[in-house]
Parts: sequence; C-alpha cells; structure tokens
Amino acid sequence: MYIVTHYPIAVLLCVATMVCWGSWANTQKLATREWRFQLFYWDYAIGVLLLSLILAFTLGSSGSGGRSFLADLHQARGQWLGSAFLGGVIFNLSNILLVAAIDIAGMAVAFPVGVGLALVLGVITTYIAKPQGNAGMLALGVAGVAVAIVLDALAYKRLAAKDRNTSAKGIALSVAAGLLMGLFYSYVARAMGEIKALDGVAILEPGKLSPYTAIVLFSAGVLLSNFLWNTIVMIKPFSGEPVPLGDYFKRGNVRLHGLGILGGIIWNLGMSFSIIASTAAGPALAYGLGQGATLVGALWGVLVWKEFKEAPPGTGKLLVAMFFFYVLGLAILIASKI
Repeated sequence: MYIVTHYPIAVLLCVATMVCWGSWANTQKLATREWRFQLFYWDYAIGVLLLSLILAFTLGSSGSGGRSFLADLHQARGQWLGSAFLGGVIFNLSNILLVAAIDIAGMAVAFPVGVGLALVLGVITTYIAKPQGNAGMLALGVAGVAVAIVLDALAYKRLAAKDRNTSAKGIALSVAAGLLMGLFYSYVARAMGEIKALDGVAILEPGKLSPYTAIVLFSAGVLLSNFLWNTIVMIKPFSGEPVPLGDYFKRGNVRLHGLGILGGIIWNLGMSFSIIASTAAGPALAYGLGQGATLVGALWGVLVWKEFKEAPPGTGKLLVAMFFFYVLGLAILIASKI
C-alpha cells in the first residue's frame, strides 16, 4: 500500500485536500438549480463510497509495505472498525446540515462559519486523540481562523439584515454543522494504527486499520446513515415543502446524478489525501490544513457565485480581513510541524 513518509509531500496532499473540500459544493450549487439538495445528497453519498473502494483496491492494495485492503479488513478489531464507521455517521449529519446552510446562506457564509468552526474543534479533539506537532503554534493558528469566522459572520449579518429569519437560520445551521464536523475526524484517526519502518518496510499496528481501510469504513458510515439523516430532512426540510423520494427517480437525469456523484468523489478524494498525509504530518495538522477549505469555499462564493454583490458598503473590508486571518492561521498551522 502507498504510504507518505515525507512531510513536504504530506503538506502538498493537505493543500490538495483544501482544494477538494473547498470546491465540491460547486456541484451542489449547479445541481440544486434543478432539484432540491436532499436529492443531490443521495448521489453525493454514493460518490463518497465509490471513491473509497477505488482507492482501497488500487493504492491500498499495491506495493510491499503494510497490508492489502482485504487483509487489513480481515485482521481489524471490531472496536476500530466501529470507530471509523461512527466517524462517517457523525460526519454525514454535520455535512447534511452544512449542505442545508449552503442552500440557505451560500458558500461564502456556510464554509467560513461551519467549516471554520469545525477546524477549530477538529484540531483540538484530534490533537487530544493523537498529540503530534507544536501545541502552542497549533493553538495560535486556530486562533487566527477563529477571528476569521467572527469576521465572516459579521459580513453575512450585514448582507442578510433585511431578512433576519434567513440570517439566523443560515448561521445556526452552519454553527450546528461545525460543532459536529469538529468531532468526526478524531474517530477515524483513532482507528488507524501507528506505522513504523522496519528494514525500510512499513509495518502497521496489529488490530487497527490502514488509512485506506479507515476511509472505506468511514464512507460506509456516510452512505448507510444517509437513510436516516437525509430521510429526516426530506420529510422535515429546513426550508420549503417536504421532498418526495420518488422525485429522485422521476426528475433525475444523467447530468444531475453525475453532478452528485462527482461532488462525493471530489470531497472524499480530499478526505483520502488528508488521512494518507496524516501518517507524516500528524492527524491534527492534516485536518487543520485540510479545513483551510473554508478559504477556498469562501473564494468560490465571493468571486464566482457573487454571493455578496448586494452587500452594503464596508462589507468588502470585513471579507478582506477574513481572508487575511484565514491565510495567517493556515500559515502558522503549517509552521507548527516544521
């Protein structure tokens, strides 16, 4: 199986994670012009599992190091299989709330508030689970991101001042998504064993999971829990009328289903890069850098989707300050491992 051992390569993978996690929601923006986000999300969950299986039977089963995917799955203890699966269940609930927030408030708000809050909590909980890296610099980097979250919330408050109900709902959903999203990664990281080198060959900790097996169990948790979480928000949506399940088959076409599956593949490609990079960068740093996706998502929302074009004068300064503190926080996070 392919394992990353060099820190610079791990950082590059984390940057790729950032781009993937910050860009997948564009598929949602395109698809939900024609149907509700709940219908999009079924295909998204399928795409997540599909990508994990492709990686497990390719990169996860080739090479001389570690264990192949099926061998690793066979030897894994139920405790750690369950931990990675639970991570997927928690993530899926948080991501559905995030998707709902994007649907109501847009990417430029949902990402900085929801994903930014997830970055803060995720770095803390993941560091507690596996303490690697400079704790002081990690804390300083997280503080920079926290300032950016506050600035973005203030900018959105100015934009949505005419519709206070929508403003409150969009921010509330983003916060709820962030609180849950800050927890899931630690369950996946905890399920993976330490990787040690013996005579140049990677040796995995017995009973625990390889990165590729952890991703598959996580993805299975996403898809299976979708039958609970997504069904609930179809019956009781946060806005609009209930969504009939039959619309998935009646209104769907190749393009719409393809956009959903592509969105899931893009997101899980980022997740896979993050998990693979965590062997060299440490889980806390890998998660924190990946959640720089907030910056990427906000850029899409501001520059491409023009979500703040009707904002009152002065809002642009808040957005510029928000981007500055995000970049500063991410730079400090990278330096924390050097």
